[in-house]
Formats: sequence, structure tokens, C-alpha cells
Amino acid sequence: MIVAQDPTLQDFGHDPWWLIIAKIVAIFVFGLVMTLLGVWFERRVVARMAVRPGLNQAGPFGLLQTLADGLKGAFKEDIMPRTADKVVFFFAPTIAVICGFTALSVIPFGPMVSIFGHKTALQVTDVPVSVLLVFACSGMAVYGIVLGGWASGSTYPLLGGLRSSAQMISYEVSMGLSIVAVFMTAGSASTSQIVAAQRSGQPISFFGLDLTAPGWYAILLIPSFLIFCIAAVGETNRAPFDLPEAESELVAGYMTEYSSLKFLLFMMSEYVAMVGMSAMVTTLFLGGWRAPAPITTFWAGANSGWWPLLWITAKIVIMLFVFVWLRATLPRMRYDTFMRLGWRVLLPINLVWILVLAAIKVLREDVDSTSRNLILAGAIVAALLAALLWPSKKKPPAPTLEELAKSRPAGSFPLPPMDLQVPPSPRARRAVAEREPANVGAAPEGEQE
Repeated sequence: MIVAQDPTLQDFGHDPWWLIIAKIVAIFVFGLVMTLLGVWFERRVVARMAVRPGLNQAGPFGLLQTLADGLKGAFKEDIMPRTADKVVFFFAPTIAVICGFTALSVIPFGPMVSIFGHKTALQVTDVPVSVLLVFACSGMAVYGIVLGGWASGSTYPLLGGLRSSAQMISYEVSMGLSIVAVFMTAGSASTSQIVAAQRSGQPISFFGLDLTAPGWYAILLIPSFLIFCIAAVGETNRAPFDLPEAESELVAGYMTEYSSLKFLLFMMSEYVAMVGMSAMVTTLFLGGWRAPAPITTFWAGANSGWWPLLWITAKIVIMLFVFVWLRATLPRMRYDTFMRLGWRVLLPINLVWILVLAAIKVLREDVDSTSRNLILAGAIVAALLAALLWPSKKKPPAPTLEELAKSRPAGSFPLPPMDLQVPPSPRARRAVAEREPANVGAAPEGEQE
């Protein structure tokens, strides 16, 4: 049986300089290729969902269309607004792209392998707080968007940048709390160690019962998984949360004044952020580079060698499909509803879930079985009593239109007709009168004198 060797923190920092450069170049090429294919993939999938052909002219299946669009955009005129801050205007899209690529450097793409005789991990680097490094890069990307909107020297880009910063910062709170459950369960903030902790078949003890861990944290920590996915969509400014690009105005938000390569850099940063968030969801909740359980049951070497590159790429593509699926299915949310979802729904649920998980962890480790069962029974009884004795507030019946009309003060603006029927126009009344016979309303001929 072939067993994959999980990298540890001691395995990093010993690679030769040429291998480090090769890993950095490989990560850059991976992000660039995933961006090009991601644009093509999105346009093809949305076209299929809209029952139309989509890209099918440039290259087989339209694969060269994204490359052609990129070359065309690069050769377009680079327009610099007169009122723009030229230095900040130039560096803003660069900041967003660099932060997106930097986040991919701590994503584990496989176990320990041999490259030209050197044993190394399929990961650029790893530190004890790798997940926090990803969130730091995500927070720095906000500066690129805000500075891009401010440096344009125009009103609409400034409003789009501020709206985007408020959106990304708000959903970073829910996203940061959702990974607390992962830290508590895995016991580490290192990405390689989180992947190693998701090995299926590990024994766990839960309230005196010896169980087998399900492996993926998407199953074990499903509330955190769902909240993280929702927050990731809001963090990347994707539909139905693509409010910074345009809410009601016919402009592109913080990218309004950008053109040529600078505009392409902003577009690339969005898709690189999608790839980075998909890789983070895969690493934290979907087992990382490990193959799904049905494959490992009949193939012992599925998690060894270079095969894990295939599994993690497939998982990233599936998550990208979810991003595209949401765009093709859901309409854009209103901004106040979107912010209310983040602060008044996701945040309280996340806090309650963390408290419940912490209580379960304390009961499982520091309390004996008898006291644990008594505490669990008391919590269930208290929850049932609270549900039964909770006072129910009945809403008063809604007043009718007649009651609302009578309650209006004298001299107020007149109400429309109660049946909401607009009286016909004079032209319509004349047309009705012309169609009616002349003796309408007259007595029958036998009764006339």
C-alpha cells in the first residue's frame, strides 16, 4: 500500500534557490492559466444555461477567444484622466493582482515528491499562520480597489471603491469567524496541517461514543463551510454580490476610468481572487489535495506522487463552477439587504456556532462521561422549556384600505380609487358610445305608444 507523506513545517525552508524560483513560476503560471480558462469557462457555462452557443469561433470550442480578447485589450489606448493621481492610479491594479497571486503561495497542492533528486512538498512555503497570511493578502487587496477608485479623480469610481471596501471588510468578519471552527478542530492554522487533519478514518470520541471522523470539514463543520462559501462570494465581488461594479449607474464602479492593461489587471485580480478563494475552500473544508473517499477505497496510490495535483485542480474547478452558477441564476441583491445579510444573519449564526463548538470541545476533553451526559440532558431540557414557554407575539391584523383612508388627516393628499382602477379616457368612452346601438335603454317596440 502506497501512503502519501504529509509535509510538516520542518520540511519547508530547505529547498535550493532554483527550486524555490521554479515553484514561484509554477504558481504564477497556474494562476494565469486558470484566469484565462476561467473567463472562457464562465462564458461557456453561462451560455449553456441561457440555451445559446457561447464561444465557438476562435479556436476549438472558442478556447482562443479569451487570449484574443486579452491581446486586443493590451493594445488599446491607455487613457489617463487629467484629475487622476498618476502614481496611485498606476499602482492600484498592481496591488490587487499581487495580493491575489501571493495568496496562492501557501496553498498545498500535493504531498512530498521528488524533483530532480530533491525531496520537497508541492507548496511554495508554509508557516504556522498560513491561513492568516491569506486573509492578510485579501485585506491588502481592498487597498487596490479603494485607491483605484480614489485616484481616478471622479465621483462614480470613488463611490464604487467605497462601496467595495465596505462590502469586502464586512464579509471578511464572517469569513474570519468561520475559520475559527477549523482552527479549533484541526489544532493548527497551517494549511498543510489542516489538510493532514482531514484524513478520513481518524478515530474521535464524542460524548462517550467512539466514532470515525468523516474526513472533510465540509461535513463535520457544515455551518462554517456554508458561511465561508457565502462570504467568499461577497469577498470576491461576484454575483449576486457584484454591487461595487454597478448598482444603478451605467458605469463599472471603481474601474470606470481604467483602460488597456490596467483594466485587464483589475479583471485578472477578480478571477485570481476567485481561484484563490476556491483553493482556500478546498484546503479548509474539502480535504485539500486528497482524493475523495470512493477513489481511495479501490486505489491505494491515489494520494501519492503527482496525482494529488489532479484532485485539487478538479475541486477548484468545481468551486469555480459554483461561482458561475450563482451568476447565471441569482439576480443582484440590493445593497442594504446585502449588508444586512452579513451583519445581522451570518455574523450572529457564526458566533453561536463557535460557542456551541467550543462547548462540545470542552465537554469532550475536560469533563467525565457521567457529568457530560447530565449536562447534555440539562441543555436539552432547558432548550425544550425555552421553546414551550417563549411568549409568542401575535401581530395585529393589517388595517383595510377603508380604515387607512378614514384615519388620514383632513386636507391630506387624495388616495387613488380603492379598486385601483383608473377611469377610462374620453377617447375610450367615445369609442364605447359609438359601438352601442342608438336605442339603448328605449322600450321595446310592442310597448311604444
